[in-house]
Amino acid sequence: MSKIRNFIKEILPKGGWKIPAIIIAGAFVGLFIYAFTVSRSYSYLSDKPEVCVNCHIMGPYYSTWFHSSHGRDATCNDCHVPHNNIVNKYYFKAKDGLRHAAIFTLRAEPQSIIALDASSEVIMDNCIRCHTQLNQEFVKTGRMGFKDTKELKGNACWDCHRDVPHTRSRSLSATSNQLVPMPETNVPKWLENLTK
Repeated sequence: MSKIRNFIKEILPKGGWKIPAIIIAGAFVGLFIYAFTVSRSYSYLSDKPEVCVNCHIMGPYYSTWFHSSHGRDATCNDCHVPHNNIVNKYYFKAKDGLRHAAIFTLRAEPQSIIALDASSEVIMDNCIRCHTQLNQEFVKTGRMGFKDTKELKGNACWDCHRDVPHTRSRSLSATSNQLVPMPETNVPKWLENLTK
């Protein structure tokens, strides 16, 4: 127990800085908790498709997925995150999510979102993973990953299956009137009442 006290005394600032340092650290922890709650960061740990529309620009993508054949059997994460192990899954989700958050926060999103090569590789691996029997028994294409198709100038799955699961008209303005389950507001009721 005395080792822990000595460690705490060692890391705390000396002199008159002790109380301001505690207040500043508390403010940072409080701001982190507030930002984590308001941004609904906890919801991204789940596999629910509704989480994707926490960012309003994902509405058209949610809507086109929901009305596709994949909307019945696959979630967003079934296609868009790796499934080889749980560490890789959450690492990829965190990396991709931070990139999305930065782009959306800076309002730098393009009119039509196009997957990066790393995402395309994950998506194609998941196409192959779900449709293995079709690829190997019926179509006899075997297994050719995204990198192979890119190097050999072949086609990715979506080059032929253009409208699965998102249609071609997936720009932000093309499906503007679609109904999607938008998240509830984070504005407190007392503040909402003041603005009415």
